[in-house]
Amino acid sequence: MFALRESAIQGCYEIQPRVMDDTRGRFVKVFHSGVFSELNLETDFREEYYSVSRKGVIRGFHFQLPPADHAKMVYCVHGQVVDVVIDLRVGSPTYGKSAVFDLSAETATAIYIPKGLAHGFCALTHEAVLVYKVSTVYAPDRDAGILWNSVGIEWPTVEPILSDRDLGFPPLSDFRSPFVYD
Repeated sequence: MFALRESAIQGCYEIQPRVMDDTRGRFVKVFHSGVFSELNLETDFREEYYSVSRKGVIRGFHFQLPPADHAKMVYCVHGQVVDVVIDLRVGSPTYGKSAVFDLSAETATAIYIPKGLAHGFCALTHEAVLVYKVSTVYAPDRDAGILWNSVGIEWPTVEPILSDRDLGFPPLSDFRSPFVYD
């Protein structure tokens, strides 16, 4: 039903759901609580939302601080993005390292992101729609991030479009992480 591949960051997975194409179009099952539970992945998602971004938009790197930190599952239902996660878990062998993924409506690939990782992406197509499932309810006072260009990512755009919020995040080198590697 799902092909699961661990990324370079422990606990972060690339998920390839079963895609069924026929003359009517496409059907994709992106989540199944029983399968996720068997794989020891979060199954109690509390919120779901999506973003619409135009080509060249970079969003991130975002996360919520404890106790509102959350596991996240993301997938692209329209267009294509380069998706990036950064390990912020103190004691992790990959602390400060990144994993990069190609997400698109065409491939239907999803990413499972455990607590303690920052998430960001760059839209590659005219318009890209990214869906997020998260295990905690958004808490504005626990909302945080890392500066988009402070982790050595070679973003696929020369003129990124960024929010003032994302431009105001501290660089990774100045961030004091509350996340601990299990």
